[in-house]
Amino acid sequence: MNIPNRITISRILLIPIFIILMSVPFNWGSIAMEGRELPVSHLAAAILFIIASTTDWVDGYYARKHNLVTNLGKFLDPLADKLLVSAALILLVEQGLAPGWIVIIIISREFAVTGLRLVAAGEGIVLAASNMGKWKTTLQIVAISALLLHNWPFAYTGFPFGIITLYAAMIITVISGYDYFSKNWHVMRDSK
Repeated sequence: MNIPNRITISRILLIPIFIILMSVPFNWGSIAMEGRELPVSHLAAAILFIIASTTDWVDGYYARKHNLVTNLGKFLDPLADKLLVSAALILLVEQGLAPGWIVIIIISREFAVTGLRLVAAGEGIVLAASNMGKWKTTLQIVAISALLLHNWPFAYTGFPFGIITLYAAMIITVISGYDYFSKNWHVMRDSK
């Protein structure tokens, strides 16, 4: 249980707090912005989400710099990302801030890749995240952050940055899923 893995576990432990902030109707007031209201609880949830997302970069950087990359870390890190992103996307749909069909596509890809990783793990193979997968995660985090903030600061200009970024994230998610399966199909084909 090295430092990068502890950071990853801390990201997982922040998810229930994030869920509570988004789900419980706290009466903390709201911030007015260009005819829209941003509940303070959503602002707090967005800040927590951004902090949790940043730990993804921190644990990976630290693990590579200090040669602390482990199979546990290779398994936990993408799992933590998927849990955090899935929770956020589902809550965004519940709040009416994201289209359900896009979220279904994104989460379906995550389940499919996790299934492939589990089959690989059963064969003693650990599949690390690809560069395209890292771009996918980055786009998802940017889109979710913008939507959690109710498109601030773009709400002032009327530019729908959050939803456009979510569409881009969905496209990259599908492409990266295809790429992941095409490069690792031998794991499914050769599994016992």
